[in-house]
Amino acid sequence: MYPAQFEYFRAVSVEEAVALLHRHKDAKVLAGGHSLIPIMKLRLAEPAAVIDIGHIHILRGISHHGSVIRVGALTTHATIASSEVLQNECPLLSEAAGRIGDPQVRNKGTIGGNIAHADPASDLPAVLLTLGANIQLAGPSGNRTVAASDFFTDLLETEVRDNEVITAIDFPPLAAGGGASYLKFEHPASGYAICGAAAVVKMDGDTCREARLAFNGVTATPHDAAAVGSALAGSTLSDDAIADALEVNLRIEEPLGDIQASGEYRVELAKVYGRRALQQARNRAR
Repeated sequence: MYPAQFEYFRAVSVEEAVALLHRHKDAKVLAGGHSLIPIMKLRLAEPAAVIDIGHIHILRGISHHGSVIRVGALTTHATIASSEVLQNECPLLSEAAGRIGDPQVRNKGTIGGNIAHADPASDLPAVLLTLGANIQLAGPSGNRTVAASDFFTDLLETEVRDNEVITAIDFPPLAAGGGASYLKFEHPASGYAICGAAAVVKMDGDTCREARLAFNGVTATPHDAAAVGSALAGSTLSDDAIADALEVNLRIEEPLGDIQASGEYRVELAKVYGRRALQQARNRAR
């Protein structure tokens, strides 16, 4: 199918993109295009204007300054997956990006476009949640920061306002004694997560000081299994401790159900993949 008619604008700066969004009330931002273009072709979205930010080069790249790693919103999944900085300092994000779609998608799709679309079956939202990431936004009133835990508000909905642009994602590097893992049960054709589990742990010798676990694909927004992490803090993070923490503390209300998997099945997958992700994160702790 063909999209409905729209006006096209190519922004060359963040300021120009924000001004265009402010001027055109019914507009969408185009980054890599892998999320927006398909839904426009299906007429699920019919914006009056499309603002192309793909040529704003300042929004690309990965930097590490002190206690913060910053990934520009237009950085591609392929760049994230192959980044030595991320492989060494934040392997969870690199690992998850390498599991997205296929090479064509990874070479064109961007982290900013991915999280702005907020598909529940995407791989990155739960990862950003477990990393304690902050999303940087630019708008007419200036810049603001939104924590990943507050960013995803509903199915395909986020805290990004109509006249704002995502500029970067910030998060801390993996701490000493830390380990991380992202595992997913994926749709065999699309690679989307029917259930994706992101885990981060911090070990002090044989004792778990901190554990975080979140899921993609199971609920309308990434599910933060904070109660599981709290139950594991202070434990040895043994296989039995992990299994018990999930059995007792994992509570997923209103799980997604569709032709791919029922809600009940997704909950069971979360228990299995949550256990495996936590075990692998523990085994990788350094």
